Amino acid sequence: MKFIIKITVFTFMLFSFANISAQDDSLTKEYKEEAIEKLSQLMNDFYVFPEIAKSTELHLSSQFKSGHFNQFKDNESFATALTESVQHINKDKHMRIWKNRPYEAPKQTPERMIEEQIDRKVRNRKRNAGFTTIKIMEGNVGYLDLRGFAGIGQGKDFADAYMKLIAQTDAVIIDVSKNGGGDPEMVQYLCSFFFKDKVHLNSLYFREGDRTMDFYTLDEIDGEKMPDVPLFVITGKKTFSAAEEFSYNMQTQKRATLIGETTGGGANPGGSRVINSDLSVFIPTGMAINPITKTNWEGVGVVPEIKTTAEEAPNKAHEMAMVAAESYREEGKAKFTEKYKELNASLASYTKGQSDDIIINSIKKCLADKILGEGEVNMLGYAYLNNFEKPEMAESIFKANTVLFPDSPNVYDSYAEALMMNGNLDLSAENYQKAVDIATKNENGDVEFYQMNLDKVKAMIKEKK
Repeated sequence: MKFIIKITVFTFMLFSFANISAQDDSLTKEYKEEAIEKLSQLMNDFYVFPEIAKSTELHLSSQFKSGHFNQFKDNESFATALTESVQHINKDKHMRIWKNRPYEAPKQTPERMIEEQIDRKVRNRKRNAGFTTIKIMEGNVGYLDLRGFAGIGQGKDFADAYMKLIAQTDAVIIDVSKNGGGDPEMVQYLCSFFFKDKVHLNSLYFREGDRTMDFYTLDEIDGEKMPDVPLFVITGKKTFSAAEEFSYNMQTQKRATLIGETTGGGANPGGSRVINSDLSVFIPTGMAINPITKTNWEGVGVVPEIKTTAEEAPNKAHEMAMVAAESYREEGKAKFTEKYKELNASLASYTKGQSDDIIINSIKKCLADKILGEGEVNMLGYAYLNNFEKPEMAESIFKANTVLFPDSPNVYDSYAEALMMNGNLDLSAENYQKAVDIATKNENGDVEFYQMNLDKVKAMIKEKK
């Protein structure tokens, strides 16, 4: 049997679906003792550091015997006291105890299930998978305010849509200053937008099974990668857990400049566990290991290169991003000029029947460097066809576009037009037919136009005969 292990690192958005059974104003000594015993058992069974779990248990037991918890009369204050006690020993900000969310319907009933599902849907809609503000700022700087790293199943479509909106910007700011954490797979996915080559981002070691999970950037994403676009990350005191990993990944890989405040300092992933019907706890079951530093940000936080206050960070990030964006544009212009000169040189030495491969390779380089796209190659072909009056060279350019974009009906239509003008009517008809077939298959709105061109060249063939 194959097990798929889903690791969740949600921190400040933790929740439970248990009902409150004990009265908040009448917590008995027995109730507290049972809760502490259960909490200790969960720590000993699952906490990533067994020795620290045992020390924490002894501390809780000592506090209970001394009467420390007698003063807390409700679950809210009792949970807070327990959190303070365990963190006093383990210093782990992930380990928190909280009062469960109250529900009206009895447990294990259809009514309760409906209530829980409605509550979950409402909360998910409000969170919007963590994606809040996105905008294009002055200087063509993209800005994304990201408040959480939702599970990849829930958040991927949001990520793709939001990242598409800033794909053409010349610098990007990602604000995680109010981001409490989330799923490491979403961290991995978003990081993948900003790296071209495969990069080892982070590893998570887990006590259970003594296993380590490695996270690398993904080769394929459903969007446009931005490996060279200047990147700035705004951090804050509330930046925690997975949001810290995102920041730390970018910092250690020297891919982004961090601006703002030192982060919260929580690097141990895990999940929530039920103590009783009133209380739950988040138990860290693993720890992060950065491949470069061989450590993590637990207890110390991620320290930004540019330290500012929370109020100053957005403006500072925008100022720096605008400067970086201008440099990026200038570099792009120089790169475009160089690559275009190389392309023009290959076109200038065109020899019929011998230069097709050279032209394809030259255009491929321009595509890889994002100097040209399908549309620009087509425009280049028409420039040589109509403006420069070099139809054979135009034919070679259009042919290259069919090789590079074989699923586009338009490239076959343009190639067919050049062939027709050069007198190769039979091959022109074949390519017009390809345009029609692909457009029909893809339900392209221009299929009638392609069909009209096909009928035209067929009529010319018939007339010639």
